[in-house]
Amino acid sequence: MMRATQTKTAPKHSKLLIIGSGPAGYTAAIYASRSALNPVLIEGPQPGGQLTITTEVENWPGDASVQGPDLMLRMGNHARHVGAEIIADYIVDVDLTQRPFVATGDMGDRYTADSLIIATGANARWLGLESETRYRGQGVSACATCDGFFFRGRVCAVVGGGNTAVEDALHLANFASAVYLIHRRDSLRADKTNQARLFAHPKIKVIWNAEVAEVLGNGSKVTGVQLNHPLTGEQSTLTIDGLFVAIGHDPATSLFKDQLAMDPDGYILVTPGSTATSVPGVFAAGDVQDKHFRQAVVSAGMGCMAALEAERYLIDQAAKAVLVETVSA
Repeated sequence: MMRATQTKTAPKHSKLLIIGSGPAGYTAAIYASRSALNPVLIEGPQPGGQLTITTEVENWPGDASVQGPDLMLRMGNHARHVGAEIIADYIVDVDLTQRPFVATGDMGDRYTADSLIIATGANARWLGLESETRYRGQGVSACATCDGFFFRGRVCAVVGGGNTAVEDALHLANFASAVYLIHRRDSLRADKTNQARLFAHPKIKVIWNAEVAEVLGNGSKVTGVQLNHPLTGEQSTLTIDGLFVAIGHDPATSLFKDQLAMDPDGYILVTPGSTATSVPGVFAAGDVQDKHFRQAVVSAGMGCMAALEAERYLIDQAAKAVLVETVSA
C-alpha cells in the first residue's frame, strides 16, 4: 500500500482520478488501466468500502461463497496488477471549478486530474447501540438483499418504517419462517401499495410504538432484542435470529455539495443511462448515486461504465484541443 508523499507545491497529476475504493472504484481503476489512462485511485477512510465489514458473500457472480474482505482484497490487487496506482489517503476537499480538477488529502497532499470518478459510496444509518455493533455480521445487518438468504427458516426482525424497511420485510419473508417489522410510531411512511402487501402477508407482523433498546446474543450470534415501548413505559423481549436495520443511508457526498447536482437526499444526479454528472468530466458510480439497489455487482457495473465514459470524454477533449490548435495555426 502506497502513502502519498508529494508536497503541497507539487501536486500529483493524472488523466483520471478515482476517489473511493469499493467495487465501483476498483472496477473503474481496472477498466481505466486497461484503457491506458494510468488512473490514480485514492482509497479513502475505509479501503475496500462496506464489503470489508461484511462476512460471507454468496451473490457475487463466480463465487459460490466468498468473504467480503477477501473479495475486496482481490479486486484491489487486480487493479494494481493492471497498472492502477492506489494511494492510501483521504480526500478532504475537492475543487471542480478548476481545470484540471483539484483534490486535497487530509495531510495536505494535492492531486490534479483531467477527469474524475466519484465512488465514495453511502453509509448505512445504524441505531447507535454498542450491542448492535458487536453483532454486526453475526445476525445484525443493514442489507436484507445481501444477507436474507442466510436466514432460511429462521425468525427475523426489521427496524424502520419507510419503503426500504417494508421491502426488506417482504424480501425476508421469502426465506424466514416469520418476520417482525419494528416501528417506533403507529403508522408507516412507506407508500400505500407496499403497506398493503406488508399487511396482507401471513408471515409478517408489525410491532408498533416500539424501539430496539438492546441487541441480545450468546456471544457468537443474535438471539433476540430488548424493546422499549415509550407510550406505556414497558419493556419486552423478542426472540429472533436476525436483525435488519433499515432506517436509511447517507451518501458520502459532502465534498461535492454546491458543486454537483444532487437529489434532496444528497445522492449525486447523473444523466439517465450514464454516470455523467452535472459537471463535464466528472462521473459518479456506485452507491453514491444509486439509492435503489445498493449491490456490489451493480456498483462494479457502474464503475466499468464510468471508466469507459471517462475515456471517451478524454478522447473528445484531446480531439477538441487538436482542432483548436489547427484553427489557430
